[in-house]
Amino acid sequence: MSTFKNKLEQLFAEHEVLLSRKNEPLISGNGIITRYKYPVVTAEHTPVFWRYDLNEKTNPFLVERIGINATMNSGAIKLDGKYLLVVRVEGVDRKSFFAVAESSNGIDNFRFWDYPITMPEDLIPATNIYDMRLTVHEDGWIYGVFCAERHDGTNDLSSATATAAIARTKDLKKWERLPDLQTKGQQRNVVLHPEFVDGMYALYTRPQDGFIDAGSGGGIGWALVEDITHAEIRNERIIDKRYYHTIKEVKNGEGPHPLKTSAGWLHLAHGVRGCASGLRYVLYMYMTSLEDPAEIIGAPAGYIMAPMGDERIGDVSNVLFSNGWIADEDGTVFIYYASSDTRMHVATSTIDRLVDYCMNTPQDGFSSYASVLTLKKMIDKNLSLIK
Repeated sequence: MSTFKNKLEQLFAEHEVLLSRKNEPLISGNGIITRYKYPVVTAEHTPVFWRYDLNEKTNPFLVERIGINATMNSGAIKLDGKYLLVVRVEGVDRKSFFAVAESSNGIDNFRFWDYPITMPEDLIPATNIYDMRLTVHEDGWIYGVFCAERHDGTNDLSSATATAAIARTKDLKKWERLPDLQTKGQQRNVVLHPEFVDGMYALYTRPQDGFIDAGSGGGIGWALVEDITHAEIRNERIIDKRYYHTIKEVKNGEGPHPLKTSAGWLHLAHGVRGCASGLRYVLYMYMTSLEDPAEIIGAPAGYIMAPMGDERIGDVSNVLFSNGWIADEDGTVFIYYASSDTRMHVATSTIDRLVDYCMNTPQDGFSSYASVLTLKKMIDKNLSLIK
């Protein structure tokens, strides 16, 4: 057998070992979520035939022809009994695209479909697209709302615009591209609510002045649009504000679409603060009313998840980001999150635990004094039980 064939067989064998690896739950935690030992999707999970030309004549040294830098920020959905991630795959050329990875249990053995998604272009083509949120809407469509990035036309080659792009599908294979969301300023982290509200489509938004900086954007917004096929925001109000000296003082954004429970809508979001090492992204939760999905009824102080261990290291360090979760019929919740813009992980919890966390965890008092009073209140309660 030729050296080329030996190397090729070794490549496929090593890839299969990675794909077949069983994941293991980690025992330590906060009692709310369970992390897992291994990432569920990495750049190495992408198919060998995406990265290598398998023809010995055209690739005699068997080198990578198309390099993959990262797999991150994945939308999530369960279809036909399979756990599917619409992964943001970023090449070494910095261009991102979407591809579907499938697992039978949601914890491990994620395998990419043979071909990535060919997303139709908008009237104004985007240079880069990424971070899709998936929503199964009551109108019968599966919607993907994602960021479309374009250069702003100035002489500054690092200056860009961000808009909310919208597409819909029935099977994640064939996509219909709708016009981008029309709104004042720029938008990131736009999420479609799964139900009509007052007969209209409801959006969680994150208005911002610039491509990176939130500026005057006050936090997570709420807006209603009449026609999703020509979506335009005329009125927008902030429902989850940014606050000084909190986990979301720099900016915050909705993660995946909220989960409906008997107690209210569960929300997962990311908060960003500045620190000596740069921007730190963590995940936090809140709940809104069933009657009014824009009314917050529970808001625990601080984060539910922050970067730990190897999660802190990567392309953009000290970052956790989630835009996909799946709730099973038995109440299990699979939270898919990226670490440091590099790889995808899973954490699990239950609807009951997350509702309890949101409704019974103290809120932020916004000062050291208030935090001590909150802590003393629980200490008093606990000491009365153990003395």
